[in-house]
Amino acid sequence: MKKEVNSLDTWSFLYTPDLTPAMNMALDESLMKWHREKKIAPVLRFYTWSPAGLSVGHFQKTDGRISKEGVSEHQVDIVRRLTGGRAVLHDDELTYSVIIAEDHPMIPNTVKEAYLVLSEGLMKGYSRLGIEAEYAIPEEERMNNQSAVCFEEPSWYELTIHGKKAAGSAQVRQKGVLLQHGSIPIRTDEAKLFDMFTYPSERVKERAKNGFKHKAVSIEDAMDEEVTVEYVHDAFLQGFREGLEVAFEPLELTKDDWKEVEALAETKYASDEWNLKR
Repeated sequence: MKKEVNSLDTWSFLYTPDLTPAMNMALDESLMKWHREKKIAPVLRFYTWSPAGLSVGHFQKTDGRISKEGVSEHQVDIVRRLTGGRAVLHDDELTYSVIIAEDHPMIPNTVKEAYLVLSEGLMKGYSRLGIEAEYAIPEEERMNNQSAVCFEEPSWYELTIHGKKAAGSAQVRQKGVLLQHGSIPIRTDEAKLFDMFTYPSERVKERAKNGFKHKAVSIEDAMDEEVTVEYVHDAFLQGFREGLEVAFEPLELTKDDWKEVEALAETKYASDEWNLKR
């Protein structure tokens, strides 16, 4: 249940288009650190990826699951997230992250309830686009799905449209700070997506690809028209304002801030030691 929060709370907002996958994950981790050190307010961040990235869950195995040939052919960078869950292809999408202290009055103690609170911003964003989304409450057996592909099934309180997964999110709590980030697909290249993973045969791969059409939906699928990332950005920014009942001020990063992020990206998130450790 959403806890009472001052409607005049002011958060930081940061939009960082077209960062590399390593930089995107390093920036999320750096924002957690700066918020923990009380250098910045809670943060809502929107971002896009260049090149496209395949983010794998913190505990996810890559050996025998991820197709190195497909990743190389499509010039996609693999990066391992701090958060759990399954692999996500970040390509034509808007990605969001929320960084906030665990003891903030808005944040419930349980992961499920925190998802519900923060997903209000996503729900309002889809509404701004004229799309009616719903919260997923998956059947227990679905939680044991062994597919490597994140968008195969929705998890608790992720967003669905007509029963199809629309936005995928993952959450982690470290040293008193919560990070929730997720993917809002604008359009999906299914051939590219399924080239990221290994399958016993081409027939099994095609069957999985055909089944995916009934399990996931992008914004353009739902609206039946082309949209820009700027249009989606504006709708979801207003959605988070309404859903979380907060105001936003732009967050300006200094040259030293960026140097810190770049160092973390180079030493951790661009390294095979981190990305392929499982």
